[in-house]
Amino acid sequence: MAGKIPDLHADIRTGTGKGAARSARRAGNVPGIVYGGDADPLPISIPFNPLLTRLRAGRFMSTLFNLKVEGQEDVRVICRNVQRDVVKDLPTHLDLLRLKRTSKIALFLTVEFINENDAPGIKKGGVLTVVRPEIELLVTAGDIPEHIIVDLTGLEVGDTVTISSIDLPEGVKPTIDRDFVIANIQAPSSLRSADDEDETEEEVAADEVPTAGDDAAEE
Repeated sequence: MAGKIPDLHADIRTGTGKGAARSARRAGNVPGIVYGGDADPLPISIPFNPLLTRLRAGRFMSTLFNLKVEGQEDVRVICRNVQRDVVKDLPTHLDLLRLKRTSKIALFLTVEFINENDAPGIKKGGVLTVVRPEIELLVTAGDIPEHIIVDLTGLEVGDTVTISSIDLPEGVKPTIDRDFVIANIQAPSSLRSADDEDETEEEVAADEVPTAGDDAAEE
């Protein structure tokens, strides 16, 4: 199922060049350009405050947006460059790439864990430890999953969920070419403490066992 793609609102920017860009900034906007696809480059301007909010939220460069420009058809875009002021570190220009529905892009998708009640390890008091709440995956722009599902059914304490153990949607694959950990079920802290105490007692007991040399010395 395709996930909800956030909207990015922009206006057509009249004129090009440094003068038009400065004019857009004075009006409280950030100038940009939309390029790629089968259409001509389109100069745009985006309101500064909403853009800054999105940038500070993170993942801006790996988020697919539905670009909405009045008088234009909506188009899916991904940001390929954000220029910033060298002193204030604020956005001064951005480049957006148009994407076809068949385009392949790398995006971060959230991980959803289901059937915790069917995991024996959790029923015994085990704790689900999430290592990667998001996974970067290569997906098709026209068919983006809403999230990645991890089924915890049957997992015991000590079991580990890796990317290779997940059934990814068709056409989706990880950007990292190795098997990596997503989550695991750890023993409860009380049980870990008891195990640590047992190990300590065993070590003490081992230290107290007399060796053959000790027996000979006593005789």
